[in-house]
Amino acid sequence: MQRKSNGMTLVNEPVERKETARKKYCRFKKAGIKYVDYKDPNFLLKFINEQGKILPRRLTGNSLKFQRKVSTAVKRARHLALLPFVADGLK
Repeated sequence: MQRKSNGMTLVNEPVERKETARKKYCRFKKAGIKYVDYKDPNFLLKFINEQGKILPRRLTGNSLKFQRKVSTAVKRARHLALLPFVADGLK
C-alpha cells in the first residue's frame, strides 16, 4: 500500500471480499410450487418482517415472478384479515 504525505491511502489495491455467502435460490421453483395460496397465513409469514412489511426479493431469494405472486397473496390475506397490516410483534 502506498501512502501520500498527508497520511491517506491510495485505492489501487483490490478489496478482499468474503465468498462464504450462499447462492440465493427461489424456493418456489425448487419445490415446484405454481400457486401461492393467500389462505395460508403461516406460509406467508415467512415473507413478512416483524413490522408486517413484505420482505424484498434480495432478502428472500424469490424470482420476480413468484415475488409478485407473494406480494399479491399477502395483500389479499391482509384484506381478508388473515394477516395484519401493521404489527408490533408478529413473530
